Amino acid sequence: MAYLEIEHLKKKFEDQIVIDDLSLSLEQGKTLCLIGDSGSGKTTFLRILNFLESKDNGIIKLNNKTIQDDSKLSSKEISVRRENFGLVFQSFNLFPQYTVLENILLPVKVKLKKEAKKEARNFKLLERKKEEKRFYQESLLASKENVARLLEEVNLSEKKDSYPNKLSGGEAQRAAIIRALALKPKVMCFDEPTSALDPRLKNEVANAILSLKKKGTTMIVVTHEMELAKRVSDDVAFIEKGVIVEKGSKEILFNPHTQALKDFLSLERINEDGEGKKSVASE
Repeated sequence: MAYLEIEHLKKKFEDQIVIDDLSLSLEQGKTLCLIGDSGSGKTTFLRILNFLESKDNGIIKLNNKTIQDDSKLSSKEISVRRENFGLVFQSFNLFPQYTVLENILLPVKVKLKKEAKKEARNFKLLERKKEEKRFYQESLLASKENVARLLEEVNLSEKKDSYPNKLSGGEAQRAAIIRALALKPKVMCFDEPTSALDPRLKNEVANAILSLKKKGTTMIVVTHEMELAKRVSDDVAFIEKGVIVEKGSKEILFNPHTQALKDFLSLERINEDGEGKKSVASE
């Protein structure tokens, strides 16, 4: 049964249709790779999922519950539903004035403070602040232990007190991944996670994504890197001008059915060869 379901999603900017009647589904614990040319609507799709962009039409369901439809949502409702998704950007978006650990814990602390207020609201007024503080401190301790485990899994423990300007691109991207994971989203989304990295660093990030895959994390990966898609995907959707032209298992990357996907894959190979790039190394 589908865990994430998108039905008839549409989005346009002024007169330009960016996403045109897009429908797809994803099973829990599986990884979907979205491929296609720049401007095909892939990033806009991720932004809609993460409530960073509004849609014009369509329904989005998660675990059989509708989280987006045509009804108007309040800011509070958007904030709560956004927590279902984690988004890792291409540009890392780490705050330069904070260490790796501080960057990761910043959004965690915001979330825990909200949860602490909610948890303490049933106590008497004189006890409320005390219980709120207790819940927050206990939750933060548990979160720090969880973050420590996550950092160890992606070989970043020794970098937890480093600032972003002391990190390689691969380390910064792995820190961004942990920051999103620390909020415990139900679906992880990646927007071109390896495109700004050299081949060795691409491999580091690819391995981090693979480790999440082995743990059963549900993921959507937007990528131009076909070797990354071949390594991490269970399903693939090829998007052209906001329309899904072909979708299926990762097998379509080796044996495409449509001429459009054949042409796209051929062009990607030519670009890689012409620019002298090395593919993400195989395991």
